[in-house]
Amino acid sequence: MAKGLGKGLGALFQEQDLSERDQVTQISIKDIRANPFQPRKIFDQSALEELAQSIKEHGILQPIIVRKKRVKYEIVVGERRFRAAQLAGLVEVPAVIRELDDAQMMELAILENLQREDLSPIEEAEAYQSLLEALKLTQDQLSQRLGKSRPHIANHIRLLTLSSDIQHYINDGVLTMGHGRTLLGLKNKKQIPLVAEKVIKQHLNVRQLEELVQSLNEDVSRETKNKGKKDIFLEEKESQLRDYFGTNVLIKKTKNKGKIEIEFFSEDDLERILELLED
Repeated sequence: MAKGLGKGLGALFQEQDLSERDQVTQISIKDIRANPFQPRKIFDQSALEELAQSIKEHGILQPIIVRKKRVKYEIVVGERRFRAAQLAGLVEVPAVIRELDDAQMMELAILENLQREDLSPIEEAEAYQSLLEALKLTQDQLSQRLGKSRPHIANHIRLLTLSSDIQHYINDGVLTMGHGRTLLGLKNKKQIPLVAEKVIKQHLNVRQLEELVQSLNEDVSRETKNKGKKDIFLEEKESQLRDYFGTNVLIKKTKNKGKIEIEFFSEDDLERILELLED
């Protein structure tokens, strides 16, 4: 297990807060590079330009935090300030140097952005997936370390099963996370691109998409089993189970018996569902 995992992320993040003992050093911008574990891929250019203007007038009020990497430095916390400083034409920036390993770098970069809510749903999903893989954590362990519920983490990671085009729509804000989750509920996955285009062209909200998906799924059910509409009780239970498992759930009942089908999209997704069943 990676070094430093005995501490929760909150405690680790607090250790990076500046104290009176911290020594602030002026470091050449040319010697600093971006955090290789930065989960945020999209930086609002207009917001950076506003910050750059503020830096020109008032300077950088809070030093960035870096770690030494050979003869250069990598940003731990403060990449927005660094980018804005570049735009402002600064030659040096104030920084505090810390000793951190790769695991701690990754954790802190993700936690900083999560606390500031700077990540898009897809960036957040990729951040969770990176931590799971790099630190060999289960979703339950990650949930405890981040202070996020396991369904919250699982629902984000499920977005990564969408095609790259749909993920781009979510990243760009054309579709919301709610749209993405609802699209995953389509029984016929081949319909997802066409339905997504319909949502965009007709400006459908999530509720309208849910109604569309329900209608399309009922058509699939009629085509495959000539099945009548479920009673309200079963539909409500299916909805509750879909929210809990973060995937499509189908209840099939005949007289006094039946079965529950839970859909999964990969081995990791199956493992996630099995963990939920163990609770």
